Amino acid sequence: MGQGFAAESLSGNVAYGKKLFKKCKSCHSIISNDGIAIEKGGKAGPNLWGLSGRVSGTTSYRYGSSIVKAGEAGLVWEKEEFVEYVANPKAFLVAKLKEKSARSKMSYKLKKASDAINIWAYLVSHGPNK
Repeated sequence: MGQGFAAESLSGNVAYGKKLFKKCKSCHSIISNDGIAIEKGGKAGPNLWGLSGRVSGTTSYRYGSSIVKAGEAGLVWEKEEFVEYVANPKAFLVAKLKEKSARSKMSYKLKKASDAINIWAYLVSHGPNK
């Protein structure tokens, strides 16, 4: 992994990820395509249903220009990208886009890679690709 965390195991604990997701709920929800609320949360961030395999910046959420640009450049959310992004969203986008002016609307940073990995495991356990 690049800018964020040192490389470590990328397997995750779904149950612990669910517990950790409580930190994310202030901004994010997990609502299935048919409207089932797995996690009701805030609307300051996009719905995280189906995040695995999604091109960044492509849902109905009003994304910042840098995350949309990253998607147009080929950023697809997979475990490694997610873990690196949540470590330091701004640094991740600066590195991906090679633009010092790149910005992220996400201000929260996870301090431990294992937390990001567990949250990822929880997210993908509820997506259409599970």
